[in-house]
Amino acid sequence: MSAAPQPAVRALKEADRAAWAPLWADYLVFYSTELDPAVTDATWRRVTQPDGELHGLGAFGDDGALLGFALYFFHPGTWTVKSRCYLEDLFVADAARGRGAGRALLEAVFAEADAAGAEQVYWQTDEDNARARALYDRVGTLTEYVKYKRDAKA
Repeated sequence: MSAAPQPAVRALKEADRAAWAPLWADYLVFYSTELDPAVTDATWRRVTQPDGELHGLGAFGDDGALLGFALYFFHPGTWTVKSRCYLEDLFVADAARGRGAGRALLEAVFAEADAAGAEQVYWQTDEDNARARALYDRVGTLTEYVKYKRDAKA
């Protein structure tokens, strides 16, 4: 029995918007979040700018369907002379989970970071996101840091 083909990963393009939008909406539902449509529009514009600071990759099935996406960016650090890569968003459609799309996206982000000379790739997820954490535990190291935030005052 042959293994299922691995998803093809490539940069997201403007033409992918219609396929990305429902996955983005599902991602926001997964994290119980609502965003102003203007934020989604701005995110998409930044992801698809060829020389932009925000990068987007899509994992595509052999039928060309978008299975998942990863959004990431590089930034300088104060404890290194090299850049770091923050994987801000990673999502795979529920029907495509367990078929290699998440790992393919992670590996593609790792390859982009290596090519850019980044010191590390880092990301976060909810503590109870067991399915994603099962993958993350195989490809990364869980850190001991606790995240705090302060939202801007309106």
